[in-house]
Amino acid sequence: MVFETFEVGTVPFNSDGWGPPDASDTSSTSVAAANLLPNVPLASFSRSEKLGRVADWTRALSNPSARPPTGSKSDPSAIFDFSAFAVDEGFGLASSGGNADEDAAFRLVDGKPPPRPKFGPKWRFNQYHNRNQLPQRRDEEVEAKKREAEKDRARRDRHYNMNRNNIHQQRREAAAFKSSVDIQPEWNMLEQIPFSSFSKLSFTVQEPEDLLLCGGLECYDRTYDRITPKAERRLERFKNKSFKVTTSDDLVIRRLAKEDKATVFATDAILAALMCAPRSVYSWDLVIQRVGNKLFFDKRDGSPLDLLSVHETSQEPLPEGKDDINSAHSLGMEAAFINQNFAQQVLVKNGKREAFDEPIPNANEGEENASIAYRYRRWKLDDSMYLVARCELQSTVELNNQKSFLTLNALNEFDPKYSGVDWRQKLETQRGAVLANELKNNGNKLAKWTAQALLANADMMKIGFVSRVHPRDHFNHVILSVLGYKPKDFAGQINLNTNNMWGIVKSIVDLCMKLSEGKYVLVKDPSKPQVRIYEVPADAFENDYVEEPLPEDEQVQPPEENNTEGGGAETNEASSTNEAAEDKKPEGLA
Repeated sequence: MVFETFEVGTVPFNSDGWGPPDASDTSSTSVAAANLLPNVPLASFSRSEKLGRVADWTRALSNPSARPPTGSKSDPSAIFDFSAFAVDEGFGLASSGGNADEDAAFRLVDGKPPPRPKFGPKWRFNQYHNRNQLPQRRDEEVEAKKREAEKDRARRDRHYNMNRNNIHQQRREAAAFKSSVDIQPEWNMLEQIPFSSFSKLSFTVQEPEDLLLCGGLECYDRTYDRITPKAERRLERFKNKSFKVTTSDDLVIRRLAKEDKATVFATDAILAALMCAPRSVYSWDLVIQRVGNKLFFDKRDGSPLDLLSVHETSQEPLPEGKDDINSAHSLGMEAAFINQNFAQQVLVKNGKREAFDEPIPNANEGEENASIAYRYRRWKLDDSMYLVARCELQSTVELNNQKSFLTLNALNEFDPKYSGVDWRQKLETQRGAVLANELKNNGNKLAKWTAQALLANADMMKIGFVSRVHPRDHFNHVILSVLGYKPKDFAGQINLNTNNMWGIVKSIVDLCMKLSEGKYVLVKDPSKPQVRIYEVPADAFENDYVEEPLPEDEQVQPPEENNTEGGGAETNEASSTNEAAEDKKPEGLA
């Protein structure tokens, strides 16, 4: 076997520095000239110039017909011979002479790995075909066009989804939420607070102090934890009376205010509405009364806080007709009815009820009251300001030989077409998907329930899943499942920050404490994420105050623009009412 020898030429030594010696050195020049390979053009170049191939090791093997006639297979210098390919392959280094076409003829050497083999009959056939050829790389221009096409398609999809979401948003706003309270012309707007300013608020409160526990509670029936959609239970109706007394009418709060136990008074429902205000979409309102150095947060009779919102945070619009069983108002009434009955049905019916310090305030003697307890708690906001809130509990249960307090609430399904998830099919196997869908459609309601459970220091919150027997029957319902969560853990799951909640309450309280004595209304704007504070007359929201609400056009437009015939008497009557209301204002508010 004959082996070819490879001779290494003489390497000139440069005693003056790095690199080849200067051309002035004759001895070094002669040595360097002896080492030059034939057919390799040499020319001076700068770093900005593009270099082509130094050696082509594949051309002689893969394409013998294109081998230059001067070289041979055994010629070691054939791989460096570019003279025959100067025109065809664009490497005419010696003859280009700085042509403008040199950049266009330049080609990078492929350094990427070959594509992965595609297994199958076609690859098995091709793997034995033309073995001498290396796998070819796809054309870069084709790849670039494919990438551009992908970007264009993604851009079109993004624009389509954005337009689709905007259409839904416009449709919901057009179903348009209207204000929860009729804004009267004589009301003076004092503050306008956007929800974006609430996101950065934070306040840490100390552990609250329990002042009093009123009412009585019955035990929770654990058999309801085993209910499934296949073993559903009919929702019953109860006549037990539950009270929704506002803050200033609560006899216990009046007594605590006289004893100077705190400066700010509210209920858990009112505080939860403030704490979760950034999540709200529908309009709601609170009545704020500043009496001396004390502050009372109240709700009106017939306030939206007495009802439960349904599909408030959903993008799918609900029917606009108030008489429709699936309208926002009808669903709110239905949800309140379901919650009241669900909270009484899941209790043990043995007649035993644990009584606490005092009976429920404002309850009439001889009436059968619902299982409910009011826990009056006090929080310290600063050195001179305390807040007392009335918090609700609905039941008790024995857990690990300890008495635990529960809150009971129910989500209601009215039509799977609106929610997008059929509870009867998904609750048993995909409870997480059902809960995630409810967080998307009813995020504000679930956040308020969690805030109320945290305020009342409940050990567990039970959430029932109640559905209609038939989508068009809003009178008969069935209980499909009951799930239990710890309030702190559930707050972490729905991203409800306790410090941010108290930061919102603290900022509203500080703002209201700067106001003079009088009555004010805090209203959530029906179409914008913001709340407004209005100064209202002292007799606002009483029976003799503005018998009929003003039309919407009169609320928006100034009163003097309403000059229609036949309406002069009404305009004069309204103006006289306004003057009388201004005369009744306190001297500090005039």
